[in-house]
Amino acid sequence: MATTRRQRRPFQLVPLLVFLFAVAAYGRLISDGLTPTSHLGTTVIRLGSSSAPAKAEEKCEQSYGFLPCTTTVLGNLFLVLAYGFLMYKAATYLSAGSELLLEIMGPGLVGGLLLPILGALPDALLVLASGLSGNKETAQSQVLVGMGLLAGSTVFLLTLLWGTCVVVGKCDLGPNGNAVDLENTKGWSLTGTGITTDVQTSYAARIMAISVIPFVIAQFPVMLKSHHGKRLAVLLALIVSFLLVLSYCLYQVFQPWVQRRRLAYAKHKHVISGILRHAQKQALGRLLNEDGTPNEEVIRKLFHKIDMDESRSLSRSELHALIIGINFDEVDFDKADAVDKVMADFDTSRNDVVEEEEFVQGMKTWLEEAKRSVPTSGSSEKVSEQFIDDFHARTRQEHNQLVEQADEAVESVDNPAWCITKAVALLILGAVIAAAFADPLVDAVHNFSDATHIPSFFISFIALPLATNSSEAVSAIIFASRKKQRTCSLTFSEVYGGVTMNNTLCLGVFLALIYFRQLTWDFSSEVLIILLVCIVMGLFTSFRTTFPLWTCLVAYALYPLSLVIVYILDFVLGWS
Repeated sequence: MATTRRQRRPFQLVPLLVFLFAVAAYGRLISDGLTPTSHLGTTVIRLGSSSAPAKAEEKCEQSYGFLPCTTTVLGNLFLVLAYGFLMYKAATYLSAGSELLLEIMGPGLVGGLLLPILGALPDALLVLASGLSGNKETAQSQVLVGMGLLAGSTVFLLTLLWGTCVVVGKCDLGPNGNAVDLENTKGWSLTGTGITTDVQTSYAARIMAISVIPFVIAQFPVMLKSHHGKRLAVLLALIVSFLLVLSYCLYQVFQPWVQRRRLAYAKHKHVISGILRHAQKQALGRLLNEDGTPNEEVIRKLFHKIDMDESRSLSRSELHALIIGINFDEVDFDKADAVDKVMADFDTSRNDVVEEEEFVQGMKTWLEEAKRSVPTSGSSEKVSEQFIDDFHARTRQEHNQLVEQADEAVESVDNPAWCITKAVALLILGAVIAAAFADPLVDAVHNFSDATHIPSFFISFIALPLATNSSEAVSAIIFASRKKQRTCSLTFSEVYGGVTMNNTLCLGVFLALIYFRQLTWDFSSEVLIILLVCIVMGLFTSFRTTFPLWTCLVAYALYPLSLVIVYILDFVLGWS
């Protein structure tokens, strides 16, 4: 995922500057309320009222005194899209800078403390902007935008994005019920295909479920139908939310398993490439046939050579001897852990030995993965050897790019001072854009709500998460599409981590607004859908590691169900 982001060129700001000038120019037409005129053959589209431009000016207030505003539907739609695009760019710059900083300085404080906060920064700034400006009555009205973003981001991540990652990452489910890496022969079978994650990912899901505690605390007086103690409950929820943020970040600092998982995955790929290269150099024959398919005869010869006791199965000790005898270019890794991972890849029957057919199938899977990473051309033995060597070199390079300690990271990066400067510049640029356009976006959403008579909660629920989470969503989908248990585990761990920060840091900012501006906590239906989705998906994902394809339908169904629940509770039953 980090590699994909680094391939972008975030300093190519010309298109962004052109877009800003276009917003300013187009916004001038909006705020001026011009009527259709023809000038030099160009028709100006009317977005305001030609009969009462002064009246329109009285009804909308320009952000910072110069940014455009309008009272019309089309004009506000344009502003929502424009400012939403700018927030998307801010999230992209923050994400790129964070990934670059993680690569340079390693997990620890950067990966555990700084990155989660930076990832939640666009959402937190939008939440802050929703209730910071204007008088108390205006803030009470606009704060619905912040609550819509809170609920929308959580529901989006756990329903639409979660379900889509299951779809793109699905593999065939084997006899033991786990997904078989890179195998996808059963089509769209709802029960025969799916994804499998590791147990650490289920721990992340449990942490996500625990993160809803501040919502319950703030809502407690409302559940008791008591008007007393509401401010105290909000204050207590505020304290708990920030304590949970601190606890989660410290947990990431001292147990940075999410960040380390990328390094572990790179090391395992290097073990795979080393074993393949070892087999190629033992003069047993070509690993690939002339048509590019795996050569079973050579693979079986390798099996019998490793099977020193001729038991027709490979024990852990025999695999350990194989790994010790291979030169891995001084890559430091735990040999026992490498044996465990190889055994997990090959031993599909889970009887703690690798039988011949399991070994053949496992080697085929490894070769297919290698072919995905390094395209092959030709069919000669020389080409086959070059293909294995290229794959080994590439895994070595990936390992060097993901190191665990900060000093090792600096040594493995060319010109680290420039890379750190670039990372900091990206972070500052993203933070400045997010801070500058959070308030105008909230105003545009509120004005669009007034113009269309659609509650601002629904607009922010649907639109704003797409602006602030789209770059992470695309990266998650690309990573899940690699159809490996390790990549799926990393993808879903980061999804759960995003929800955790949304339910703690962003909620803490929202509760601070409610408390210090003395606003009313009256979000029963909105809190209900957050609790519903988090608890359902939390329980669903905390106690299992394999998710058949049909589980994506459950996630998808929760999204429209959430909107329907809010509409019925607020506008039919009159909860708010």
